[in-house]
Amino acid sequence: MKAVVITSPGGPEVLKLQEAEDPVIKDDEVLIKVAATALNRADTLQRQGKYPPPKGDSEYPGLECSGTVEAVGKDVIRWKIGDQVCALIGGGGYAEKVAVPTGQVLPIPSGVSLQDAASFPEVACTVWSTIFMTSGLSDGETLLLHGGSSGIGTFAIQMAKCLGIKVFITAGSEEKLAACKELGADVCINYKTEDFVARIKEETGGKGVDVILDNIGGSYFQRNLDSLNVGGRLFIIGFMGGTMTQVNLGCLLARRLTVQAAGLRSRTAKNKAQIVREVEKNVWPAIAAGKVKPVVYKYFPLAEAAEAHQLMESSKHIGKILLTV
Repeated sequence: MKAVVITSPGGPEVLKLQEAEDPVIKDDEVLIKVAATALNRADTLQRQGKYPPPKGDSEYPGLECSGTVEAVGKDVIRWKIGDQVCALIGGGGYAEKVAVPTGQVLPIPSGVSLQDAASFPEVACTVWSTIFMTSGLSDGETLLLHGGSSGIGTFAIQMAKCLGIKVFITAGSEEKLAACKELGADVCINYKTEDFVARIKEETGGKGVDVILDNIGGSYFQRNLDSLNVGGRLFIIGFMGGTMTQVNLGCLLARRLTVQAAGLRSRTAKNKAQIVREVEKNVWPAIAAGKVKPVVYKYFPLAEAAEAHQLMESSKHIGKILLTV
């Protein structure tokens, strides 16, 4: 098969499409002939040598894919050869074939194309496992999403609106704010021209929001805490603004705040399978009903992975960037 290889740690130019060994499946795995994979920020970190795949996972980048089942291990019950599926994977999406534990495989949601289905597994599993399964975000509460126009943001806006949640987002351009508004975001804040803390306080009568999903980390930590309502939950999933900060912890006690953080890639197969089951039960019906739609900014052929990474790192995109095989 062909796969995109990180020839050495570095910029997008180190990604090269090369011949590679076909994956060998274990008894509880399926072999997927990949139709498409989607880019995630983690892929750019892996390319730079900062985020190696977990032990036992493919060395090639790519944390999600869609395609057709080509082979099944002897312990696999649910899937058969020829099934069209999508999957959450620890690596290996940037290839023509990938081996996936059976518990991380999902059917293609009704009404979604085989290619576009690749845009869902990572965002759906990230968003559902964090702000819903862990933070307990529920009907009638308020949510702040940083990077509202990202793949995670565009999915989370739609999912939260389905569940009766008021959504605040931050983004850095008028075009991105307009896209978020169109997806259903209630309050759209340009972080380059506005103080998001002040705007949230103004919009909530001084209370703050109930849950924040944050990919910035250090540089936003104090401001995020200042933006939370009594009993509020901050969930951190990235550190684009660094990992170090100075903070006044007094507000945690005074307003009974909770700070949570988690990654998805390093979780056990058992834990990932549990999340995938919850996603199929709670998210897939919303997609099938047309309430949550794929938001794909651009498609690139697999051989143009370097150009796709350049686009992601420019942050000009809205939604997901897909590589088609």
